[in-house]
Amino acid sequence: MKKILFICHGNICRSTMAEFVFTHLARQAGFEVEVASKATSTEELGNPVHHGTRRILAEKGIPMWEHYAEQMTRADYDRYDLLIGMDGRNLQNMLRICGGDPQGKIHLLLDYAGGGDIADPWYTGNFEPTYRDVTAGCEGLLKHLMK
Repeated sequence: MKKILFICHGNICRSTMAEFVFTHLARQAGFEVEVASKATSTEELGNPVHHGTRRILAEKGIPMWEHYAEQMTRADYDRYDLLIGMDGRNLQNMLRICGGDPQGKIHLLLDYAGGGDIADPWYTGNFEPTYRDVTAGCEGLLKHLMK
């Protein structure tokens, strides 16, 4: 069973969205996976999923569960098979926290859907493009893993 950790800055918008979307897609496909999400920063630790993420996932029929922001640690590198960031800044912070990436486990989510960064809706307030990008990345990642 693959273990995947999604990571963003605060762990209340994008990484939680990816955790819920990927879990939903994997279950639909019958793909057994362990999925979690965490933050690179301490700013939102202990806070619940952002109301905008909850709203759009409810609109799209994506199941959610209780989640509170946590910060990733160096130990997560050994615990998970893949550590998936949402943007280049997350990637830099992930590499710093993990002390590098000797096993090639750290990637951006959109590496699996044409490349690029996923915009942080905490700043824009626009969750629809974030949802589209997260879903495209999760679909691409799942397809990659099921090969």
